[in-house]
Amino acid sequence: MHPAGKPRRSQPTMADVAERAGVSTMTVSRALRKGGSIAAETQRRIIAAVDELGYVLDQTAGTLSSKRSGFIAALIPSINNSNFSDTARGVTEAVEGRDLQLLLGYTDYLVQKEERLVESMLRRRPEGIIVTGGRHTERTRRLLLDADIPVVETWDIPADPVGHVVGFSNADAAGKLVHDLHARGYRNIGFIGGSSNRDTRGADRRLGYTRAIAELGLPRSRVISFGKPPISMEQGGQAIVHLISQWPDVDAAVCVSDLSAFGAVMECHRRGWSVPGRIGIAGFGDFEVSRCCHPRITTVSIDGFGIGHAAAELLLRAIEGRRRQTPIAPEVMLVPFHVIQREST
Repeated sequence: MHPAGKPRRSQPTMADVAERAGVSTMTVSRALRKGGSIAAETQRRIIAAVDELGYVLDQTAGTLSSKRSGFIAALIPSINNSNFSDTARGVTEAVEGRDLQLLLGYTDYLVQKEERLVESMLRRRPEGIIVTGGRHTERTRRLLLDADIPVVETWDIPADPVGHVVGFSNADAAGKLVHDLHARGYRNIGFIGGSSNRDTRGADRRLGYTRAIAELGLPRSRVISFGKPPISMEQGGQAIVHLISQWPDVDAAVCVSDLSAFGAVMECHRRGWSVPGRIGIAGFGDFEVSRCCHPRITTVSIDGFGIGHAAAELLLRAIEGRRRQTPIAPEVMLVPFHVIQREST
């Protein structure tokens, strides 16, 4: 059963594709494997049928009679972000010593790249997959649902989960940060984020900020959208200048991440703007740079390693349940977050 209670569709087969395209299974096989010579119109019909049915070529067919590939897949946005590298470490540690290997992929915060990676990994028939976030292309979602393997979505709380979830509400976390700043006396609070919703978690943090501003009855939102996600330190520095130029009365800035917050603090130092005297600055993620900065940066702490470890442990339990033909029900595991007040505010 899907989480919504709907019966899971059986996984599409090559025979299903052949029937839809009006050709033989041998023709479908030739069309989908390298080196096959197929008429252009026939190839077009087959590819259309593949897309309509959500079929994924089983590259291990004929070699894995046990249907155990011996590996799991995990997708994270970036290895350069310490939170996500910690998540990858958590997954790796949980898998270590088990009878499964880990195949790791990086989406660069692009749902289109996630779709390509999901399709590529599913061709190798992993026994389970971990993805970051709960927003995917329609085709990615269909591929995950039809793969008939355990799926764990992380770093988010999707409204309609594909399978299992290990995450938290980015909107609630950002909202809590705004409320804490308000409790410390700040009233003209701005937000610095990316110029697109490519980073869906960043978009949720902006949503949490705007909701909190409305709940507190504060002046209208002061949002600076600057740079393609993930925002760099340099872009954070440029964004704080735009924020203060546009709203000179701003007294605090919530940054979408600690990296942009660090850049904002450094730019304030260069311009002689006291932090927090002129403006308080807060980040998100509790990166090492926020703890080493002067002043140290107020932030939201998330246990990235714990998310990865818990997601992998849940996936392993789900895989074991399938092997024993006693599948576990979809689970949603909420991960705590904490606002850490430091000298920057």
